[in-house]
Amino acid sequence: MKQIFIYNSIMNKLAILIVIILSTWGCQSKYPGVPATYNSLLETAFTNAGKNATELQKALSESPKEQREGMAFIISHMPQRDLSTIKADFLLENAEYAYKARKKYTWCATLPDSVFFNEVLPYANISEERDPWRKEFYSRFAKYVEGKDDLVAAVMSIAKNIKDEVNVKYNTKRSRVDISPFQAMKENMATCTGLSILLTDALRSVGIPSRLAGTAMWTNYKGNHTWCEVLIEDEWKFIEYYPEALNKSWFLADAGKSDPNNMLHWIYAASYKPTDMPYYAAPDGRIIEVVDLNKLPNKVRPQFEEMKASMANSDKKETLAWGVNVTQRYIDLYHESIKNSPLQDDELMANVVVFDNDNTSKSDSRTSCRVDVQLSEKNINFGYSPRKTDDMNQFLQFKLKKETKYKFVVSHPESKINKEFTITTGNNTTQDIQLILK
Repeated sequence: MKQIFIYNSIMNKLAILIVIILSTWGCQSKYPGVPATYNSLLETAFTNAGKNATELQKALSESPKEQREGMAFIISHMPQRDLSTIKADFLLENAEYAYKARKKYTWCATLPDSVFFNEVLPYANISEERDPWRKEFYSRFAKYVEGKDDLVAAVMSIAKNIKDEVNVKYNTKRSRVDISPFQAMKENMATCTGLSILLTDALRSVGIPSRLAGTAMWTNYKGNHTWCEVLIEDEWKFIEYYPEALNKSWFLADAGKSDPNNMLHWIYAASYKPTDMPYYAAPDGRIIEVVDLNKLPNKVRPQFEEMKASMANSDKKETLAWGVNVTQRYIDLYHESIKNSPLQDDELMANVVVFDNDNTSKSDSRTSCRVDVQLSEKNINFGYSPRKTDDMNQFLQFKLKKETKYKFVVSHPESKINKEFTITTGNNTTQDIQLILK
């Protein structure tokens, strides 16, 4: 019996070893130094690159061992436009200086590969021309972070000095919205998208994870905007080319009034790696794919109709940048800023929620609508009330005057909601206002 047991034990171990060997063989990478998970992605990329495949293969094979997975990541998720045009030398130089920054700066060396690959290593942000900016920017901006161990100090040093370093200022006469770094420096001008591309690339050049963020249209329809985000201690914070401080800028009030139910008004962050949707804040007109033009206000409809016509007559239907919906974070930041700002003696904080019915204790009774606040028939503020899925402690907040009569206009065109409420505020520092539709 003992011999049989030993025999069976040996055979079981042998069977397990065979399974492991076969599994390992089946998962072997076709590309030395690159995890097998990239096999199919790289094969597809090389096929789609056509005649330019040899350049991409050269970039991969000539990458130093420690850079090879990063190069595989870049090639695997490269837009079609770049697959057929970008050369090996461009990619190798971009990777060389990105990895130099990773080796030199502590904040970059400690990043997970997933963040380094997606928010430091990419050679472009959205649809801008592909300039070889990495080497020059590494040289230009290293001096501003020299000797700095604090990442916030490094970010602010870059942001405060970049306009003088590159000699680019805000000007609507720039040649294109998504102007590339070198073209912006040649013209000495850019608008918010081009300025944000410059700042993001400058931050990435010294190993600081950064990405574009923006909206295709504010909820008050006064325009769009683009800015930068940086990752600080695993938390994304925003910063502008003309900086105030992290998470502080003129646009926060507009961003905080974003409509979480309307993609036109979402806040998007850009991603090099594919997500479940494009970066709809990009200036290439992709947002018109998900917008019903008939529901737009007359003052902005011609702009979107022009975008639609331009898209129909061009080949710009490829996704050049992917997006992440970060709307709620900006709504939360705005409401947090309201809470942290002191109330005047004659002010109170109004906590507003809209309900479908009088069962105000249930989250399912809430409905997300636009709420406009009017004083003497003049609109003084607006926002979007919490949704059914939001925390029950979340409110739409307004600073209002005490003992004052206000009109609250609740609207949701698609649900045919349009109702007015007249409410007089009390004398306390806070007041809960429940707007019940039925």
